[in-house]
Amino acid sequence: MRIVSLAGGIGGARFLRGLLTAAPDSEITVIGNTGDDISLYGLRVCPDLDTVMYTLGGGIDEEQGWGRRQESHVVKEELAAYGVEPQWFGLGDRDFATHIVRTQMLDAGYPLSAVTEALCARWRPGVRLIPMSDDRTETHVVITDERGRRAVHFQEWWVRLRASVPAEQIVLVGADAASPAPGVLEALAAADVVILPPSNPVVSIGTILQIKGIREALEGKTVVGVSPIVGGAPVRGMADACLTAIGVETTAQAVLELYGTPLVDGWLVAEEDAGVALGGVEVEARPLIMHDVGSAAAIARAALDLAVRLAGREAGSPAPPGSRTGESRTVPEEGAR
Repeated sequence: MRIVSLAGGIGGARFLRGLLTAAPDSEITVIGNTGDDISLYGLRVCPDLDTVMYTLGGGIDEEQGWGRRQESHVVKEELAAYGVEPQWFGLGDRDFATHIVRTQMLDAGYPLSAVTEALCARWRPGVRLIPMSDDRTETHVVITDERGRRAVHFQEWWVRLRASVPAEQIVLVGADAASPAPGVLEALAAADVVILPPSNPVVSIGTILQIKGIREALEGKTVVGVSPIVGGAPVRGMADACLTAIGVETTAQAVLELYGTPLVDGWLVAEEDAGVALGGVEVEARPLIMHDVGSAAAIARAALDLAVRLAGREAGSPAPPGSRTGESRTVPEEGAR
């Protein structure tokens, strides 16, 4: 089976680890968010690509969910001693090596997709990891603080300010001129199913959907999403601050409506959100907290089973033998009988 997943952040990476466990014989392509990318100390840092690469390659710091395990911070301490800014973004010594290699290759003229492939040759994540675009895009946030109304890089708002200053606007700078990286549209065209993990719907999945051609390619596929909201709160992180910035409530229902149809065909929600419904979308309620690899695999298997069943229905064939179903409800599209 050919599976494509859009991903960003810790939740997306941990879900993908579960997906690899649930579907070990499948061909999985991951389209990674690059809106979080930032240049620091003369180096190009791609946090979401690296989190996926390290998590699936066995090098992630499991406790914090990002960065390298068994990390040291000598370089960071030395930069601080020189008074080099920013000091609020901490890169470890092992992590620095990745950014040095990436920046050298970019400076030599290699596109980000080729650089990512080269880095993955070391980590062997078990998936094909492709950045959403080779073109430079960065997510910026408009805020008003003691310095007045201004735009800051998403990382400054997220890491330094901890999203404590309300976001007035979230903008993907460069989106208008950005094209999908080589292989992105081809992977979507060949996919049997597409899975949206419980990544941030605004600055991870939503960012990828802003690259021209990606949403349109998805609308022709069977797409199942996993809600990042459980019982009115983000499973992890500060997705609520991002949703508030675009005028969307922090609920599984509101996020489903944000994605909408015809993009999403199936939607997994937590058991406490079992009342969620949207015309034309099949909703299933299941436990959605990823305590470990086993629980992440169970969620991924549920999403995959739902996607396979829906894909079979669209093709006019019955659900494959052995596919499992949970508590579900489908609301017909308006005007349907």
